[in-house]
Amino acid sequence: MEAVMADAATIEAPARRGRVRPARREGAAKALGVPYIVRGIPTYDVLSEENLQKIERAADRILAEVGIEFRDDPAALDHWKRAGAKVEGLLVRFEPGMLREIVSSAPAEFTQHARNPANNVRIGGDKVVFSPAYGSPFVMDLDKGRRYGTLEDFRNFIKLAQSSPWLHHSGGTICEPVDIPVNKRHLDMVYSHIKYSDRPFMGSITAEERAEDSIDMARILFGTDFVDRNCVILGNVNVNSPLVWDGTMTRSLRTYARANQAAVIVPFILGGAMGPVTNAGAIAQSFAETLAGCALTQLERKGAPVIFGNFLSSMSLRSGSPTFGTPEPAIGSMVVGQLARRLKLPLRCAGNFSNSKLPDGQAMQEGLMSMLSAVHCGANFILHSAGFLDGLLSMSYEKFVMDADLCGALHSYLAGVTVDDNTLAMDAFLQVGPGSHFLGCDHTMRNYQTAFWDAALSDNEPFEKWSQEGGSTDMATRANRQWKKTLAEYEAPPLDAAVEEALLDYMDRKKAAMADAWY
Repeated sequence: MEAVMADAATIEAPARRGRVRPARREGAAKALGVPYIVRGIPTYDVLSEENLQKIERAADRILAEVGIEFRDDPAALDHWKRAGAKVEGLLVRFEPGMLREIVSSAPAEFTQHARNPANNVRIGGDKVVFSPAYGSPFVMDLDKGRRYGTLEDFRNFIKLAQSSPWLHHSGGTICEPVDIPVNKRHLDMVYSHIKYSDRPFMGSITAEERAEDSIDMARILFGTDFVDRNCVILGNVNVNSPLVWDGTMTRSLRTYARANQAAVIVPFILGGAMGPVTNAGAIAQSFAETLAGCALTQLERKGAPVIFGNFLSSMSLRSGSPTFGTPEPAIGSMVVGQLARRLKLPLRCAGNFSNSKLPDGQAMQEGLMSMLSAVHCGANFILHSAGFLDGLLSMSYEKFVMDADLCGALHSYLAGVTVDDNTLAMDAFLQVGPGSHFLGCDHTMRNYQTAFWDAALSDNEPFEKWSQEGGSTDMATRANRQWKKTLAEYEAPPLDAAVEEALLDYMDRKKAAMADAWY
């Protein structure tokens, strides 16, 4: 892996990223140029060894006695037959321990390279990467309300992510650009990530050929040999819970693995619908489904990077509606983190979830509940870090910048507490003494610029100044102003002209070869 990192120096890419808001003080700029977080606090383990083993045994029983169906992908069934699984038609059963042995060849940590090597991310171990929300068909803002997403919206969110010092990844399908034909929009999306960001990005998974196109475009950017040796693109694939892997996903999963690119393996379990209402049962199911997907990547290409993913959610049992940012999935994520660490696999878990229809108190309450679970469970790649509203049906401009601000606070939170001569501040106690204050002492003057997180959107002024000079604004209104200002000031990071020309030529040829399809 160290050799992989050394190879980054061979990529000729500009070191400049899109402009960001000037820091209001030096401390607010501490994360500028930091491509990912190295956590300074431990993970939080909530289950005992005995109870973890109970969940693992339950997952083993599901895999051995119930099994998982693999539909519309004969090559996946052939892999399982050669590996020694019991294959009966589409149903595959696994002996206890078999899948753990297979996934042991996957790396515990890997680098995803960016076109700007300064923005390479490490995924796994004690590293944390924040990435925008993913998959919404709608977008919303305070001016225009809720509407279908367009390519312009898609590019706007890439620009907002690129402009934030607190996000590390450009993401994937930040919103669906429904003004582009379904069979061609993946080309515009991958191109937009490359054009408007110099951070790592994700590709398409909605069809095998679209996954291949995504990887081919990455090869144009990085070079074929480099891509074969290094991870440069991720594909987020979902289990069709309960206990079904469909061919669309397994073919895309295998396409990424075959190219030595990382698949993110994610069940989507809605407790009471696609899984049990009880947490332990849902976790056991999730573990079984994810483990099977991770193992399939290793059968396709041993040693390919893979991310152990999880998406636990609840539902309103009165109405049948999905609910997000609730406490049961949050604490369940803690257990998933323990299980992933036992497998020595990188983890994608939880995010900034909310079912609210506005960037309001409900949105931030639910988002913080879920986001803190991701931080404490040890998640390495946190998809849905910014913009998630309306149960993931909508990407919100205002919530995007509000969430990005929260991600900035989490940089400080994850840094933990430094204990040294400076932070113990004995010189300050000796100088100030009893009954005085620390505002003007030497220690305060040395440290005040970096002492505390300085939120971009929070209002900390006295009530009178807030109401008389600040217009009595709430955070959503301030966020509305902020995203507009950010987009107005955005400058794209330079892209090599020959690379851009080759990408556009590839897109033109691909689009010309097929008729538009809108479903």
